[in-house]
Amino acid sequence: CGARMEACAAIWEKAPSDNKGRWKEVFGNDNPIYLEIGCGKGKFITGMARQYPDINFLAIDLFEDVLVLAMEKAVAEETPNVRFFVGNASALEDYFEQGEVERIFLNFSDPWKKRKQAKRRLTHKNFLNIYKKILKNGINLWNIRI
Repeated sequence: CGARMEACAAIWEKAPSDNKGRWKEVFGNDNPIYLEIGCGKGKFITGMARQYPDINFLAIDLFEDVLVLAMEKAVAEETPNVRFFVGNASALEDYFEQGEVERIFLNFSDPWKKRKQAKRRLTHKNFLNIYKKILKNGINLWNIRI
């Protein structure tokens, strides 16, 4: 997986915490930043990046073997307004300053069906509190899409 990840180095953010507070600098513009948590194979994020070239998209996933598929798709489709990184949603405050993200997308996240796993759900109050901190206007129905 490593060589494939390196082939996508132009859109792979290896140390996302180094970009905290400077994502617009990474993209080289002042466009809004939208984040997809759990991007999977990248169909959604690359489609959005094509459709909205004046928005900067970031995609995060826990697993390199899935993320590399998304990155390869973005490279093939030449979407310059999208970047990817491996990370955990519980660490979003390490990657973003308060109010740095305008919108979050939660599309096909793991449902964690058992009651004892509720704290792992990306819609659990612990995660919502994290999202509230990094979102420009806190949490409302307009800036988090589930």
